[in-house]
Amino acid sequence: MKISRFVKYLMVFVLVLVSTTTLNYTTFVRAEEPPKVQSPQLESNPVTPESVFMSQLPNWARLVDIRTVNRNIRLDIRYATTNNFLKRKLYTVAKCALRSSVAQKLALVQTDLEKIGLGLKVYDCYRPFSVTKQMWEFLPDPNYVANPVRGSRHNRGAAVDLTLVDRTGKELEMPTPYDDFTKKAHRDYNGGSAQSRKNRQTLEDAMKKQGFIGISTEWWHFDSEDWQKFAILDVSLSEIP
Repeated sequence: MKISRFVKYLMVFVLVLVSTTTLNYTTFVRAEEPPKVQSPQLESNPVTPESVFMSQLPNWARLVDIRTVNRNIRLDIRYATTNNFLKRKLYTVAKCALRSSVAQKLALVQTDLEKIGLGLKVYDCYRPFSVTKQMWEFLPDPNYVANPVRGSRHNRGAAVDLTLVDRTGKELEMPTPYDDFTKKAHRDYNGGSAQSRKNRQTLEDAMKKQGFIGISTEWWHFDSEDWQKFAILDVSLSEIP
């Protein structure tokens, strides 16, 4: 039986299509050429613009100077000086800024401590995101510096570095100085003097009572327990009233 020219063309087309598909499929699954996996791209950091910070945030979420909330809290803002692990100034002004609700809780800690003749001295509070990037370039160790991929709780205005002082402003003995990157600074370190460990515990208890949580590697660092509700900011300290 004769096959029409149309049927012949149709059969040729099907053969070509099958051959092409097979070749493409074979190329894709060949063991010596596995599919390439694209490396995931880092997400951009959610840095809130200054306009949002200045005008659109509710009062409890705005950054405020701690001295406008409680003037009895002493300041020793290390990154506004060269007395820090980078040995250079990173802040334009020596200011402790925190979210307003966090600042109110820190003020309560100060009030509680004054009842037993003690007080707080603050080393660092809100930290602009751009400063965290500088720190990471100098010391890319997530145990002590926040990776800019995730940002820092300091960048959110919800973390504070601090110590205890007596009535005269003299620092109480602690297991290490501030920004000591050794195991002696860990919260579970059992060395050093008994008095230093007692003072560390007094600070931790006072902070915990008002809703702050310590981290394992730094006795001086505390996060507000609700830090996750605050966005990362890159606002200059000089812009904060």
